[in-house]
Amino acid sequence: QVQLVESGGGLVQAGGSLRLSCVASGRTVSNNAMSWFRQAPGKEREFVSGIAWNGYTTYDVDAVKGRFTISRDNARNTMFLQMNSLKPEDTAVYYCAVDRQLWRGVPRASHEYDYWGQGTQVTVTS
Repeated sequence: QVQLVESGGGLVQAGGSLRLSCVASGRTVSNNAMSWFRQAPGKEREFVSGIAWNGYTTYDVDAVKGRFTISRDNARNTMFLQMNSLKPEDTAVYYCAVDRQLWRGVPRASHEYDYWGQGTQVTVTS
């Protein structure tokens, strides 16, 4: 069983930055892809950015390319999301998730993920 805890969310003005962290416990997740999803009020949860188990492959949705950077530290069982040039439309609850399979690229469908954190709120004001 894996427990995930996100942190780093908050309130920021447009153009500002935040760095999200996701710490996994219970077992190592170094062999699993990990990703960030977000859910805005009244909308479905959507994939934002993901990183393969080895850290060499990443995938970002077009809306965040060039602004968000995903990374991981397998020695610390931790994943990060550096968010720069934030926009009001980035406002959402951000969730981290762990892929249910080992040693593959970055799946984008939420059903491919077994473990989820409780979420951290990101609010960007104009």
